[in-house]
Amino acid sequence: MSKTIMVLAFALYTSLVAFNNLTDYNSNFSITAHVLLMDTTFPDNQGLWRAIKSPSLHHVAYGLIIATEILIAGLCWLGGLRLYQNIRNPSSFNQAKSLAILGLTLGFLLWFTGFMTIGGEWFLMWQSETASGQQAAFRLVMITVVTLIYLIQVDEDKHSHS
Repeated sequence: MSKTIMVLAFALYTSLVAFNNLTDYNSNFSITAHVLLMDTTFPDNQGLWRAIKSPSLHHVAYGLIIATEILIAGLCWLGGLRLYQNIRNPSSFNQAKSLAILGLTLGFLLWFTGFMTIGGEWFLMWQSETASGQQAAFRLVMITVVTLIYLIQVDEDKHSHS
């Protein structure tokens, strides 16, 4: 039951993140734009050539982030429901993990590869005091990884061992 609850809790969290990004678009959009513009990084750093100055591309990048969050939430909601439907049969429960695993893996890719790697290292987000999502991304990476490691542990019928 705890694996199901953890997947559903992550689905709820990601749903709220996507909801907030859609209903208060400009709050996190401005951070995304600053990261891509690299205008809050150290002045005269040698990586400023990487900056993306096109507002249209800022909206595309932010749209991809939101779409990915929606996909993560959907996969985790469906995955959690599938886990719940198979909770009484360990073999079926193990087979029902695929959507939840996919959702959590996509979450890892978004927050580790997207935010920490591309945002943090390529666009040097770590240099910004005002537009850095590094700590928040790290928290999400850790929550995702711990949940994923726990979820993929094989579940066995307690009564089948002597």
